[in-house]
Amino acid sequence: MNYYLAPMEGITTYLFRNAFHRHFGGACKYFTPFLSNRGLSSRERNDVLPEHNTDIPLIPQILTNRSEEFLAVAKRLADYGYRTVNLNLGCPSPTVTSRKRGSGFLEDPEELDRFLDDIYTGCPLKISLKTRIGIADPAEWERLLSVYQKYPLEELIIHPRLQKEGYRGVPHYEAYGMAEERLSVPLCYNGDIVSAASRDMLLRKFPKVSAIMIGRGALKNPDLIRSLQAGCKPAPSRGEMLKKLRAFHDEILEGYCEIMSGDQPTLFKMKDLWTYLGTGFEPSDSSDKLLKKIRKANRIADYRNAVTEFFETQTPVG
Repeated sequence: MNYYLAPMEGITTYLFRNAFHRHFGGACKYFTPFLSNRGLSSRERNDVLPEHNTDIPLIPQILTNRSEEFLAVAKRLADYGYRTVNLNLGCPSPTVTSRKRGSGFLEDPEELDRFLDDIYTGCPLKISLKTRIGIADPAEWERLLSVYQKYPLEELIIHPRLQKEGYRGVPHYEAYGMAEERLSVPLCYNGDIVSAASRDMLLRKFPKVSAIMIGRGALKNPDLIRSLQAGCKPAPSRGEMLKKLRAFHDEILEGYCEIMSGDQPTLFKMKDLWTYLGTGFEPSDSSDKLLKKIRKANRIADYRNAVTEFFETQTPVG
């Protein structure tokens, strides 16, 4: 089984990826948060620079509905030495879909077909896709599959939910089964894999699954992907896990303090991380109070004190 770390906008930056790879690991592919600037912004360039991703198997992800923009970004990435790029057809955020990008592009299969024809004809890189199964009705998936069948996809990563569902409800597992039946390209499953039990349930339904992408589950429990690997070492004790989580957190914090000016931009990044990381601890009144203290910190010094108190008093789930 191959496990991938999903891109999470604003969180899985190169600083996060390096810390994750060093302290936990287990992922055989990492994906950048989406790149959407034709010339690559300074932030996007920093995220994909090879020297910022040493020893990390990284796939850059592009978000656009214009073939000329996709090809311009792909050319820049090829110049950096990348061989594969991923197209985002999965993001359900209204700020993205309202511009007919991400999963919003799935609304018009004919235009999507023309777009794919352009990029597969002109791109110097291999192209994989990350997709939802439609906008509002699972019946849309069959039409999308007929489009995907036309192209030499490097891989198709399927989150079997509709755009309107966001991350809610039970995934439409039958949609993944349809892709297995209809397509001959490599497939990857994405969605709601948060434990060995959820992984095993998926494999009972689809024994041929050979790649799984994990996002929110790995942010809640950064040791998840490593723990799912066949023949992995025993799980660390709770004390060892706390030390690993603290070292992981501190490496990310110091990285942002080094590259960002002022407390607020760094705190914004770190508080985003705690949205997920905080849910990986046993719930309690004291946990809630300390997480609120972390969220309310307006200075790095206050934030550090709150985080220290949290790690010294709280217990990871597991």
